[in-house]
Amino acid sequence: MTRTILPPTEAPSRVQAAGMAARISLGRTLAAESSSYFLLLGTTLFLVAFGLVMVLSSSSVESFVDDRNPFSAFFTQGGAAVLGLPAMLILSRAKPALWQKLAVPALVIAAILQLLVFTGLGYGYGGNRNWLNLGFMSIQPSEITKLALVLWLGQVLSTRHYLLDSGRRLFWLIVPVAGVMIGLVLVGKDLGTVIIMASIVFGALFFAGVKLRFLALGGAAAATVALIFSRLSDSRVDRINAWLSGCQTDYLDTCWQVKHGTWALAAGGVFGVGLGNSKAKWSWLPEADNDFIFAVIGEELGLLGAVVVLLLFVVLAFSFLRILQTAPDQFSRIVTSAVMVWVLVQAFVNIAVILGVLPVLGVPLPLISSGGSSLIITLAAIGIVLSIARASRIDEVLPLPAARRPAVRRPAAQRPAARPSAQGPAARR
Repeated sequence: MTRTILPPTEAPSRVQAAGMAARISLGRTLAAESSSYFLLLGTTLFLVAFGLVMVLSSSSVESFVDDRNPFSAFFTQGGAAVLGLPAMLILSRAKPALWQKLAVPALVIAAILQLLVFTGLGYGYGGNRNWLNLGFMSIQPSEITKLALVLWLGQVLSTRHYLLDSGRRLFWLIVPVAGVMIGLVLVGKDLGTVIIMASIVFGALFFAGVKLRFLALGGAAAATVALIFSRLSDSRVDRINAWLSGCQTDYLDTCWQVKHGTWALAAGGVFGVGLGNSKAKWSWLPEADNDFIFAVIGEELGLLGAVVVLLLFVVLAFSFLRILQTAPDQFSRIVTSAVMVWVLVQAFVNIAVILGVLPVLGVPLPLISSGGSSLIITLAAIGIVLSIARASRIDEVLPLPAARRPAVRRPAAQRPAARPSAQGPAARR
């Protein structure tokens, strides 16, 4: 039996290489997260916890009046948080390349679920047909459609970026698919969700680098379509007319919710009436734990509490922007920007409705309002952004592989002497 003995100079090199490989492998698993990662994660966790408290406070009375457990809405929202938060953390461990591969399958699944709304499984609420009753649970497919649209836009705009300078090619690239997905929600008469989805599309296009004149033309076309569809529903026409008149008429019907939301904010003053002491939630304010939860926040916690909520969304925007600046590739940048626009525009629309800046649209406050589908899917979207933040951090702290590492020139004294050319000096000149 022969034994191979490595030269003294070769053995340490192999040992060092093995140690380096192990260190890199452990580094990718245990690498410290960036400050942007923890800022986004911490703000999200605080908003979810705050939302659970406010859902309990704003829903307990209505639940008791309806002969239900006073904690029923809280338990439902808490169950969604129990599912959504671990899902967010699990998704944050994946690589952004995985989301690019899942973009098209996710869009197909979302389209199928949205079509099922118009079958026997679907049902309507508040004039909108946008829910599925699966027996053991109810889901809102439009929330899944938002996330699928985000991933699809990131995949398409990053792989076909050379088409962004042509208006005609850009139209045929985006409008057929995005228009169908938005149209399926629009058929269900959920105009509020349609506005959020359209904002996602325009936000992704803007951060992808599309020319502003193309965005302006698309915005004008989208506004025209929204105006036409807003006149096709009698209830929506009544809400818009009441908003335009300042809710001076029809107090007992269209203006009831708007007026009591305004009075709840006014009753809170600067410091509020105290957590749990709202009067509007005693069957005076419809959807107090959902679309109008910000009014209950203003009443119980006052102006200070409302400002804190606004500042939390500002911090959320800041963390999104920080992750956007360090995103490792174009797909990651577009997805991060689309999720940022989604969350912030939805928060703006919800608060603007309560303040009377916009007519009632039925849009929940992200991470705070009750609604299991909205909470779980929003947390999943934030989990994807957290995975992008992790990918950016790993690229910063880990050394580049040998194939990508720039060549290091040795000092002239350590370089081997150049061999004379066989063709002589004339050939080198």
